[in-house]
Amino acid sequence: MKMVIILAALVPAYFTGYSQCDKKVILTASLTEYLDSNDVVQHAEPEKTIITIDRSTIRVAPGDKKEMNGTITENTCNWTIPYKEGQSVLKADIPNESGDIRHSTIHLENKAGKIVFELQAEEMPGIKIRVNVDSFEEAK
Repeated sequence: MKMVIILAALVPAYFTGYSQCDKKVILTASLTEYLDSNDVVQHAEPEKTIITIDRSTIRVAPGDKKEMNGTITENTCNWTIPYKEGQSVLKADIPNESGDIRHSTIHLENKAGKIVFELQAEEMPGIKIRVNVDSFEEAK
């Protein structure tokens, strides 16, 4: 009986947490930071960046630079309160400007009340890109 009660409480929480992972979201940021392997900022660039994530694709449009579009190959989503408590870890194949695929890991989490997006490509060890999200919205 206890197991039934526990499952009855956990199943809705699981689907509430998972359901936002299927939705298309748009993140907007105004500053891009480039970090080294010790997470020390090496360069920061003020630019409006728009990041769009849906079930299978990611689009990063940084300021006046070329937009990057990738395919999400894996999504581990664990938000107890959508985009307020928890995190997502995405694996994505994102081509660079010359068309070479960058196998990227993206961490999206809420740290101290702010959504933080961090991207690191396997082919570029020691370099991480971080944006602190200014606004978040679910796309219709």
